[in-house]
Amino acid sequence: MTHQTITVSEDGGIGTIALNRPQVMNALSRQMRLDLTQALRDLQASARVIVLTGSGRAFCSGQDLQDAAASGALDFERILNAEYVPLLRLITDSPVPTIAAVNGAAAGAGANLALACDVVIAAESASFIQAFTRIGLIPDAGGTHWLPRQIGLARAMGAALFAEKISARQAADWGMIWEAVPDGEFAAVVATRAAHLANGPTVAYQALKQALRGSFELDLAGALALEARLQGSCGATEDFREGVAAFLEKRAPRFTGR
Repeated sequence: MTHQTITVSEDGGIGTIALNRPQVMNALSRQMRLDLTQALRDLQASARVIVLTGSGRAFCSGQDLQDAAASGALDFERILNAEYVPLLRLITDSPVPTIAAVNGAAAGAGANLALACDVVIAAESASFIQAFTRIGLIPDAGGTHWLPRQIGLARAMGAALFAEKISARQAADWGMIWEAVPDGEFAAVVATRAAHLANGPTVAYQALKQALRGSFELDLAGALALEARLQGSCGATEDFREGVAAFLEKRAPRFTGR
């Protein structure tokens, strides 16, 4: 399926969205945000994992400032609240796992779009940059939330203040992303990771996302209570019964997502 600014496909439970404005390094125009939001909604109803990547040499260069200016005043508060917040919540609250397959440069809001996903896999030639202060802004699109949680306050502050490029390997070493892989292996690794999740226990994945993402807002008692409630739900699924049977029979489980 092709929208104006993205391409969408689905195969074997794997939904793939490719940002498709390579002539501007996949900068986020208003139309792209609308297309991406709709594609995420559609795929969450059918796919068992969603992969977000970029076309051409970049993942996403961030907000398309020319597009925003052409639409009128650069009202960032309105744009963020009306367009970015719903998009980011669709990613973080997705009932199925999300993978950011960062094939090239991820800058500004593009970097933080990737960090909103459950897992970030980057080609070694890719990079991340919190470019906002270069034009007198602060990190947005969730950057002020993700960065200190993933890499600590000191590194988050330095990354935001200096707006220096962070290589994929450094991002992996810092814990900003899951892994950086050689460019020649990138496509195969993403496909393998996506297939693993597409064939996994979908209900358990949704529950663990809820537990881990919610843990930052809970004390120990609250986390343990949420954990117990969610584990109770997982224990009532067909996937749990299949997982136990497969373990006892010494075979690979055949999860159905129910």
